[in-house]
Amino acid sequence: MIELAIATHDLTRRFGRVTAADRVSLQVPRGTVYGFLGPNGAGKTTTIRLLLGLLHADAGRVEILGQDLRRFRLPLLRRVGALVETPSLYPHLTGRENLEVVRRLSGGDPQQIARALSIVTLEGAADRLVGHYSLGMKQRLGLAMALLNAPDLLILDEPTNGLDPAGIREMRNLICQLAQEDGLTIFLSSHLLAEVEQMATYIGIINEGRLLFQGKLDELRAQMDRHVVVEVDQPQKAKLVLQQSGWAIHRNGDHRLTIAANDRSDVSMINARLLEAGINVYRLDLEQPTLEDIFMTMTEQTRGERK
Repeated sequence: MIELAIATHDLTRRFGRVTAADRVSLQVPRGTVYGFLGPNGAGKTTTIRLLLGLLHADAGRVEILGQDLRRFRLPLLRRVGALVETPSLYPHLTGRENLEVVRRLSGGDPQQIARALSIVTLEGAADRLVGHYSLGMKQRLGLAMALLNAPDLLILDEPTNGLDPAGIREMRNLICQLAQEDGLTIFLSSHLLAEVEQMATYIGIINEGRLLFQGKLDELRAQMDRHVVVEVDQPQKAKLVLQQSGWAIHRNGDHRLTIAANDRSDVSMINARLLEAGINVYRLDLEQPTLEDIFMTMTEQTRGERK
């Protein structure tokens, strides 16, 4: 039986007529990086606030590290580190002093400050005023705060929000290091799907408050058809020809078409049909769907069902 770091049971939260979390039942295995994905307003931040006890659920319950959050809230939250949106920092204090404030409030070990600074590679800037930090440095300091109590579980809400590509890469490397070397369970929400794809082993997709999928990334990919990407000189004619032959065109742009397909025989048949129609083919590839492809398909299907 898989040991779970987070388990929720029909977790529900409403704001007036809007159901932000609709019977959400998460299962986050220990020692994994769990990517929690959804469009803006899908219910990601509401769910995270429920996991941290910052909001009360209208129904359902939360178990963290095998214990009921409502009954054991304070001792459990000492074992959880969290970075929710932009970290709250004192710009007139140094990085080290900001960490000291958090350490005193939580009653942590003073030696953890040096450890946390080392993990996020801020030792050289620890005695500079935070007001002079870049956004990436502030995010790393927020992560250091989350790590102060040497948690068993790390909950991160959009940790790369606002970062430039270099800052995103730094944060990604840090998260992967914490998971691989320290064995932390990391629950990560993000809208940067390509980044999550490089970090997460488990995925949860939420939209309009409902959990659409959770499981291993490979299992998610296996549920989705592969597709053929074709570049041609006459895209409109090619689209019409292929649709008349029974293929579904997922999307098209410029001279490129994306076609639902399952195996290599589809590739050869598509190629033959286009050539028969006098269409020049410049590129023809059978591709595995990316996480972004899967995400867009699932969330668009949900919107269609709700109309």
